Amino acid sequence: MTGRVRAPRSAALLTLFCVGASTALSGCGGGGGDDPDAGTNGVGKLSAAKIERKAKTAAGRAKAVRVSGNVVSKGQTYRLKMRLKDSGGIGEVSAEGGSTFQLLRTGRDLYLKAGTDFWARQEGGKKPGKSDIAAAAKLKGKYVKVPEQDPAYKQLSVFTDMDTLLDGLLAMQGKRETGERTTVAGTRTIRITAGKGRGGTMDVSLEDTPFPIRMRRAGGAGTVRLSDWNDSFTLHAPKKEETVDYGKKISPDQQSG
Repeated sequence: MTGRVRAPRSAALLTLFCVGASTALSGCGGGGGDDPDAGTNGVGKLSAAKIERKAKTAAGRAKAVRVSGNVVSKGQTYRLKMRLKDSGGIGEVSAEGGSTFQLLRTGRDLYLKAGTDFWARQEGGKKPGKSDIAAAAKLKGKYVKVPEQDPAYKQLSVFTDMDTLLDGLLAMQGKRETGERTTVAGTRTIRITAGKGRGGTMDVSLEDTPFPIRMRRAGGAGTVRLSDWNDSFTLHAPKKEETVDYGKKISPDQQSG
């Protein structure tokens, strides 16, 4: 304290203490110290179903998001590091036991960039020959445009489609209940559980907009962090010199490892 009052009365001293500690404590005396929702966006007072609904509504209205973590799909585990927006996405996908590749989609144009091992991989697990490896080496570090009619287009573009990916990630199964309050990456959250946690959990921000911050998917199908909501970023097609015409279909077996 820097004031020069020599002998403040106890009531005045308590008031000054409360003001000075307001950033660390939720209040003193009648200031709401027993209210766990003081200083929050208030969703903690709602039922689990209403919290989930608000979180999904906020996500549906968002213009951009960063998704990172593990996702299990059709028995295959993928590690995602993606930035998504309405018009497309960019980032990296790693297939467990397989290769790591980069995806870029702007509008309907989807591009794939990967290393030699990825392109040399053969359908059915056949060992690539010298000609396969030589051809694959020419694609290393280059973007390959995936034809829309190729089966791989639909499978890969899901990772770059904000609405579709979020619909899948935010799905839970079972009776909703309110769980613990915790902190995720410095953000205060409240947890919603489904099916006693077996149907998934959603940590919802108690600060500002009630965005979903972390999802643990039902049945152990992965955990993802959702961050940088509404943070704008630029998407543009790769330069002509950065692209190569692959000249044939990119099979799902190649990208799934």
